[in-house]
Formats: sequence, structure tokens, C-alpha cells
Amino acid sequence: MQSNYDAPPKDLEEKLGKAGEFPFTRGVYPQMYSTGRYWTMRQYAGFGTAEESNERYRYLLSQGTTGLSVAFDLPTQIGFDPDDPFAKGEVGKVGVSIATIDDMRTLFKDIPLDKVTTSMTINAPAMMLLALYILVAEEQGVASDQLGGTVQNDILKEYIARGTYIYPVESSMRLITDMFEYCAGNVPKWNTISISGYHIREAGSTAAQEIAFTLSNAKAYVRAALSKGLDIDQFAPRLSFFFACHNDILEEVSKFRAARRMWAKIMRDEFGAKSAKSQMLRFHTQTGGSTLTAQQPENNIVRTAYQALAAVLGGTQSLHTNAMDEALGLPTETSARIALRTQQILATESGVPAAVDPFAGSYYVEHLTDELEAEAAGLMAQIEDLGGSVKAIEAAFIQEEIEEAAYRFQRDIEEKERIVVGVNEFALEHEDVIPIQVLDEAVQANREEEIRQFRADRNQAETDAALNTVREVARGSENIFPAVLAAFKAKATLGELCGVLREEWGEYQA
Repeated sequence: MQSNYDAPPKDLEEKLGKAGEFPFTRGVYPQMYSTGRYWTMRQYAGFGTAEESNERYRYLLSQGTTGLSVAFDLPTQIGFDPDDPFAKGEVGKVGVSIATIDDMRTLFKDIPLDKVTTSMTINAPAMMLLALYILVAEEQGVASDQLGGTVQNDILKEYIARGTYIYPVESSMRLITDMFEYCAGNVPKWNTISISGYHIREAGSTAAQEIAFTLSNAKAYVRAALSKGLDIDQFAPRLSFFFACHNDILEEVSKFRAARRMWAKIMRDEFGAKSAKSQMLRFHTQTGGSTLTAQQPENNIVRTAYQALAAVLGGTQSLHTNAMDEALGLPTETSARIALRTQQILATESGVPAAVDPFAGSYYVEHLTDELEAEAAGLMAQIEDLGGSVKAIEAAFIQEEIEEAAYRFQRDIEEKERIVVGVNEFALEHEDVIPIQVLDEAVQANREEEIRQFRADRNQAETDAALNTVREVARGSENIFPAVLAAFKAKATLGELCGVLREEWGEYQA
């Protein structure tokens, strides 16, 4: 891309519009943060047991976090109970272990679910975790129509870049559209999907690829919902997005602006959405995990601060800032606090939120926005020619594009065409050892015992009957969400529910 521009791009006024108006290039709300209502400050957290994670959540809330973000361990993400042989060695390692209504109750103990919004990074079993959340809220006296938050629920990017899938594509898409339908009528404030470019970017994509592949996946979800008979303006306002923010500040700002403009046109012109809320691309941002280095981890504080700045300049609605030690392990309490303070300083001391869109009209940023849009549009056209995102995934087109971009990026680092401070330049011979979060190895055995006791204490006949109902509904076409809720009320476990669906639908094989 060029580095100098001495004239504005063509049709600038038409492309810009006003903040809060089509095509939303300048932001989805007229005043953005200038009223003092900042983006939601989330800190992604979860490890070990529900008790430990609950303690961390309450600490973060006490320090000024304005929204929760739950990290689940790998067994939870792929629908296994902690005593399953497949879970051995992974329980509580990269997130919190959740398998039962008791676990979810403990996770949110003393946290009023009508006062906070919760984001859950969960995909294949997203319906199950949302069902548990709804049941715990009911126990607190909070009706489901008062709940606010997000489930990631983006299974297509799992096939592309992340790998925590369970079921074949068609069955996974059914779970997603059933959730769209159920929540539109029962949990109207809930974002039923967070269509994720983050993991695509973390796998090695370029900024333009992140836009293209994310929006192509989003189109696949919209088409699936429309084929189910849902009304575009009923479910589309609850679609949300999730992007990475890496180190090139001006490219990242331009990426967010281009994505908003493209999505607005897609929703209006391709899908006929009439509601402005259906045309808005609302998004959460996480700073780039793959940009963090194990070498000189203190440098990660600076990287994260610049990335957070870019996300805010680009108009994010929600933000997670990575902790400096995440290239080494789960964040310590101290590093998590520094990451949160990074956002708070940006909000209250930098002056940046006072401007609605400070880069509007910048020749460089406007040209870069146009170029990213053009490049992303070209990739999306190739995906459409292949039959859409699902077909492009099956043909490995998207995966291969990302792999090639990741290879080029790594080659540039090794040849010093791209400098990474502390890695291929400005390295130290000897580095100080920093403290890292150490997990209790007894978690695995304790969780296995807890799940065995949970099963021993329930009415097995009621549980079996509820699971059989899930099986019957899975064989038909009615919405499966009510049967999932009933099964958890009857004390089924996550692994048992996912196991029934595995038996009925099979498992996806890459």
C-alpha cells in the first residue's frame, strides 16, 4: 500500500456520512464516547474452578471493569465433562471448567446478572452455556428478557482457524439459528452471535483477509437464518462482531471503518434490511494475543496500549486488553489490573474519546480505508464464486489463504523485513524472570469427584427422560433450545447433553 497521499479520495462525503448514519463509516452512534459513556471494558478471564474464577470476576468488577468475559477450558469448549478421558490433563487449564448448573451458579455467585453484561467465549456448545446462564439468572430473580451479553457462537471460524468444533456444519448451523429464533422471542437484549475475525487474524491473516472472511461468515449465518424463515430485521440487530487489533495503528483504524461501511451495504443492498440497527456493525475488540512476546514481556504493556488506542480511534463498542504475561501463562492479578488500567487511562486521561471520529477526512486513512475495502471485497467475491463461506471452507480456500499470509509474515520477521522489538532486534542477553499464574494440579481430581457426586445426588430417571427428549427433538426440526433448558433443570451435565447430540448428529472430521 502507498504511504503518501496528497488529495482526498473520490466521493469522500458520500463514503463518510455522519456518525450514527448509513453507511456508519464514522461510527454506529452519533456521539460515540463524547458523552462520557465509554466502551464496555471487559477483561477476558477464567481458570481452574468456578470458585477461583468468581473471585477474579469480583476483583475485576471492584477495580472498574464494566462487563465480564468468560474463558472456558478446552473440555468445556468441546462438550466434555471433567471426568471424561478426553478431558484428562486439560481441566481448568486455559479457562474455567463448567459442566453443571451448580458450576454456573458458583461462577456467578454474588454477581447480579441484571447489573452486568457477560460475554462468553464459547462456540460449539454455546446454546448449552447460555441455557445454564439463563437458569442461574432465574434463580437470582432476573428474567431472561432483562439479560444482556453475548455468546460467541461462531462455529464457522472454528472450522477455519481454531478447531473447537463438535458437530458437522449443518447441525452446528441449526444450533445457531435455533438460538437466534429462541432469543429473539425470549432473550431480546442478548447478542446471539459474535462473528469473529479475531481468531482468523490470530491464525495469521492480513487485515483485509480478517474483514473478508469475517463478513463472508456473517453472510452465511444471515442466509441460514433467512432459510429458517426468520425476519431479517428481527434477528439482525443482535448480530455482533469480534475483531483483533494489531500494531499498525492507522491500518487497524481503517480496517474497522471499512468493515462498518461494507456490512451496512451488505445488509441493506444484499439482504434488504430496513432497520438501521440491522445495518450497524457493532463489535468487540481484543488486542492482539499473537503480537505478545515471551521476550521482554514488559514491552507487551506498550503494544497493548497502542492497540487499545487504535481500537478506540476505530470506534469499538467493547474492549479487552491483553495482559503483559499472556505469552507465558494465564494473567496474574497484577498483570490483569495493569491491562484494565490501560483502558481506564485511555478513557479518562488521553482526551481521545472527546472526538467522535478524529481521523475522518485524513487523506491517508481514507485512502487506506478504501484500499482495505477493495481488497476485502475482492476476496469476498472469490468466496461467493465458490458458493459462499461454507463451500469455501470445505474447499480449504480460506484456510490456505490464511496459511500463506502467516508464512509471509513469519518469513518477514526471520529476514528482518519486519522488526519485533526484543525478538529480532533490541534483544537482551539475560532477562529477569517474572512471576506467572500457577494453577493447582489438584483441580483435575477435585473436578472429577465433584461431577461424580453431582450425578449421584440427582434423580436419574428424570435426567434420562429429559435427555431422551433432547434426542427426539434433535431428530426432528423444532427448536431445540427449550429441551436443552429442561435437561439442565433435570440436572443433566454438559457432556451428557453434547454426547446425545454427538450420537444423533455425528462429529465433524476435518
